[in-house]
Amino acid sequence: MADIRFDGQVAIVTGAGGGLGRQHALELARRGAKVVVNDLGGSVDGSGGSSEAAQKVVEEIKAAGGEAIANGSSVTDDAGVALMVKQAMDAWGRVDILIANAGVLRDKSFSKMEIADFEFVLNVHLMGTVKCVKAVWEIMKAQNYGRIVVTTSSSGLYGNFGQANYGAAKLGIVGFMNTIKLEGQKNNVHINAISPVAATRMTENLMPEAVLEKLKPEYVTPGVVYLASEEAPTGATLAAGAGAFALSRIYETEGVYLGEGGLSAEEVRDSWSKIEDPAGQQAYFAGGEQSQKFFRKLSGG
Repeated sequence: MADIRFDGQVAIVTGAGGGLGRQHALELARRGAKVVVNDLGGSVDGSGGSSEAAQKVVEEIKAAGGEAIANGSSVTDDAGVALMVKQAMDAWGRVDILIANAGVLRDKSFSKMEIADFEFVLNVHLMGTVKCVKAVWEIMKAQNYGRIVVTTSSSGLYGNFGQANYGAAKLGIVGFMNTIKLEGQKNNVHINAISPVAATRMTENLMPEAVLEKLKPEYVTPGVVYLASEEAPTGATLAAGAGAFALSRIYETEGVYLGEGGLSAEEVRDSWSKIEDPAGQQAYFAGGEQSQKFFRKLSGG
C-alpha cells in the first residue's frame, strides 16, 4: 500500500514545543503537511509562557525543507485560539488536521487538591480541546474534510491515584469525541483519540530512566499520524506506547430485565451476577443503541 502523505494539507498541533506534540508536528511535516506549531511554553503545571519552544520546532521543520509557523497562544484563551486558526487560514487557506495535545499536570490526592487546581486542569485539557475543535469545526465542515485527534489518558479511562482532575478531564474528552464523531460524519470530519504512554516532561518524574528510554514519544506518533490520515476511522480510542498499540472501548453487558412490578433494590442485588455477566457484551457506537437494547428487553427479546 502507498505511504501516508499529507501533501497540500494544513495541520495545527497544540502543545507542540516538546515531547509528543513536537514529534507529531515533525512527522506530519516530514510527510508533506504545512504545520502550525502551537505551544504556550509554560511549565508542566501551566505557569509561565514563551513561544520560544514553538519557534525552535518551526526551525527544525524548515531546516528539513518543510513549512511551518509558530503560535504561542494558550488553548484556554478564546482570542488566542482564534488567532492560531487565523494564522493557518491567512498563510495557507485551509485547516485539514487538528492534533489537540496541549496539557498540564497538577497532581495531588483528592483530599489535598484545591478546587482551583481541579478547574485549571479541566480548563486546559477539556475546554482547551473543545475550544480548538470549535475553532476549526466550521472550516472542516465547509471543506467536507477534516481529521481531529484528541488526547485522552489511561488516567481517565481507568483511573490513577492523585489525578482526579486530570482523569476527569481526559474521560470528558472521550465523551466529547463520542458525540462529535456523529455530528461530523456527513461532512467527512473524523475525530479519534490517542491514549499515549510516553516519556515527556509530564512523566519524567513518575518512572525510572530505563523505563522512560523504552517510552519515547516517537513510538506513539505513528498511531497519531494514522488517525490524522484520510484512511482514519472515527470515534476510536487508540492506546499507544513503547511501539505497542491497542484499542480501548467502553463495553456494556447484555444485562437482565427485572420487570416493573415490585421492582426493588434487593432484586438488583440478587441479580448482580447476571447484570455483570460479560457474555454478549457490546461496544456501542451511539447512545441510541443502548436504548434499543432496553426496549428489546422490555418486549421480551
